[in-house]
Amino acid sequence: MKTFILPTKAWAALAVLAAVAAPMSASAHRGWLMPSHTVLSGESFWVSFDAGASNGVFIADHAPLRLSPQSLSITAPDGSAGAAANLMQGAYRTTFDVEVNKPGTWKIANASAGMTATWTLNGEQGRWRGPAAEMAANIPAGATDVASAFSASRLETFVTLGGPTTTVFTPSGVGIEMVPVTHPNDLVAGEAGVFQFLKDGLPYADADVVVARGGLQYRDNPEEITARTDAEGRVSIAWPEAGLYWVNTSWRDPAAPAGGGRNGPPVASAQYTAVLQVLP
Repeated sequence: MKTFILPTKAWAALAVLAAVAAPMSASAHRGWLMPSHTVLSGESFWVSFDAGASNGVFIADHAPLRLSPQSLSITAPDGSAGAAANLMQGAYRTTFDVEVNKPGTWKIANASAGMTATWTLNGEQGRWRGPAAEMAANIPAGATDVASAFSASRLETFVTLGGPTTTVFTPSGVGIEMVPVTHPNDLVAGEAGVFQFLKDGLPYADADVVVARGGLQYRDNPEEITARTDAEGRVSIAWPEAGLYWVNTSWRDPAAPAGGGRNGPPVASAQYTAVLQVLP
């Protein structure tokens, strides 16, 4: 009998990924990627990032995001790949630095997409996760009760050196993505920002977008708002004051059975999160 068992470290990584990638609710742990700066001048600048998952956004009190140079996607304005330096995982947050050394807008993202499959073989349950193209080869012959689903998660933020550019916003057509109408590094308190959301390259219409402001660790009111996309997937978000904001929208297959996923049949889902800075 051929069984498929993930190492303990791999299961731990998948557990955190599942917690961050699952559609968010008010009580779920929220993943965030927080930059030290978003608007810069000069020829070169180091930007530090904190990454974690917590109930309150940007509060390092639950778990770090498990990142690696391979999982991080750092895209320079000319389309070339940047690199993470000084990557370190702590008890509650992961930190790294990026040298922003090309003029324009950079995208720093942690994205994943792939298939999850479960099956029964000789009375035992098997489970696999990976690229869609490799799924068939990893389901053993004779398996029954095979169930599979695709999921995608994207967490990103943006940094601009000098004048803003838009080359990093070209959508891939996979999962939920944001195509800004208002540049994400040109957001000002008291003025609305407009963004378009796409799901698999098409307008993500009639979707809830949750906006949570940081800096509220010692306040009772979470100060969250929920906006809704129109038929073109566009949403207008009014920023009440300056600060860092967590912007999230998610999708789950409405045909998926209740309780599916971690303890039952896998479900199709997608999620997008952006961390944006609003200036005074």
